[in-house]
Amino acid sequence: MIPVLSIVFMGVSAVISIGLPIALYVALRKNYGLKAVPMLVGAAAFIVFAMVLEQLLHYFVLRPAPDGTIGLKNNPLLYMLYGCFAAGIFEETARFLSFSLLKRKYGGIGAGLSYGIGHGGFESAILVGATLISSVVLSIAFNAGMIEKFGLPAQTVEQLAAAKDMNPFLHLAGGFERISAVVIQISLSLIVWHSVIKKGKWWLYPVAILLHAAIDAPAALMQSGVLKSVVITEGIVAASAAALAAIAILTCKKLKDAPPFHGAAARLADGEIE
Repeated sequence: MIPVLSIVFMGVSAVISIGLPIALYVALRKNYGLKAVPMLVGAAAFIVFAMVLEQLLHYFVLRPAPDGTIGLKNNPLLYMLYGCFAAGIFEETARFLSFSLLKRKYGGIGAGLSYGIGHGGFESAILVGATLISSVVLSIAFNAGMIEKFGLPAQTVEQLAAAKDMNPFLHLAGGFERISAVVIQISLSLIVWHSVIKKGKWWLYPVAILLHAAIDAPAALMQSGVLKSVVITEGIVAASAAALAAIAILTCKKLKDAPPFHGAAARLADGEIE
């Protein structure tokens, strides 16, 4: 039997993953002038750049050889750098291109916040929240002896069986990791928004790529076996999220005082917001 506490904690993590972006949008909407369009653009950009284009690159670069091996994995350092920078380049380029279009009609810190909530929120809700909900349903079915009716692959059934011996508190890791991840996505969005909305700050775009790659490093180190503790890995990510949020606040502190604006005013912002 999978412990009931494990199933409860899966559900808690699912609620965090799905509810956090919604709560942030509702809480910040009035004070920062959040808009639905930049948020939807953020979600769409994540789908196109992270879930389609980046995955196509992975397909060609990480395609197994006839013997089933993946050459890049033979060099852990190169494999880690590839994984970190691929995500950084695709996602930060998505932000840069999206913001270059959005700045024509939207301005102020609200546009960057809205995009970040859409980008990070979609990732959190779909890739993590929906998966956790599925895990809750399958775990309940497993305990009820009904798992055979789902026709799941043997590997999935084995993973469910392994959950019986896991520490229930480890199932909270997904939810807390999403808190850090959403903070990171919003912070990076603000940094790249700053690079687009202010003249002479274009260099913040490549800086965002480097920051993104650095923050992805702990997860890559865990995948490669260098880091073995989930708690330590998530602790590093949480500390990185806090540091990145501080950088974003310092970088965009003057955008906070700029009122939301549209049309011609947005085009003037490149020279007016200093």
